Amino acid sequence: MTEAPVLSLREISKRFGAVVASDKVSLDLRPGEIHALIGPNGAGKSTLIAQIAGTLRSDAGAVIFEGRDVTGLDAVARARAGLGRTFQISSLAMEYTVLQNALLGAAGQAGAAFSLLRPVMKNRILIEAAEAALEAVGLAEFRALRTDELSHGQRRQLEVAIALTLRPRAFLMDEPMAGLGMEGSRAMTEFLDRLRQRAPILLVEHDMDAVFRLADRVSVLVYGKIIATGPAGEIRTDPAVRRAYLGEEDA
Repeated sequence: MTEAPVLSLREISKRFGAVVASDKVSLDLRPGEIHALIGPNGAGKSTLIAQIAGTLRSDAGAVIFEGRDVTGLDAVARARAGLGRTFQISSLAMEYTVLQNALLGAAGQAGAAFSLLRPVMKNRILIEAAEAALEAVGLAEFRALRTDELSHGQRRQLEVAIALTLRPRAFLMDEPMAGLGMEGSRAMTEFLDRLRQRAPILLVEHDMDAVFRLADRVSVLVYGKIIATGPAGEIRTDPAVRRAYLGEEDA
């Protein structure tokens, strides 16, 4: 028997004036998988992630998470329900240490105010949660380092650690390879491959080598509409996908 999807989108739509950013998008994320969402610049990928995360309200459609309709919940409520998100552009507090950044995530899960960093730093339960997350992503030895001293790849790992403190049951990842060199991309690919054991990942990514190494399934978004979904091997060779996404002509 096929396991029920962890996350399902049902005809999600979003319009900005005359521009249709999301056009009745339906897809799902299954337990243990990486489902990649690819498409050309301006296709609406980040807009769709924002709708799933709750930072942007959809005009129509539904987001179902673990069998529960979360369409009416805001981003904070969805995060606390178990939707972990990393961002296309880093939102880390660079002046804080690695541990302090992870603690802010743990404090958010516990409902503590972010402004109360000093009391949070003395909360043993939150500290243990933050340290466990740093250990999971390989940053435990850098816990006392200022975040602005980390490499770009390490900052991406820290963002995942912050998401882990929320005990996610699914990840939404928006271009985790962005700005990484060849070696950084390789390390991040290996990391994400391990991370799927904790929770499935909906992955937006422009690095096609990483996508086809990681993804169990791929959905292709063009002008706000899903034009194909299937196993990575099929999507790689689909003529319609190659025309729409890679700009190739028929031979």
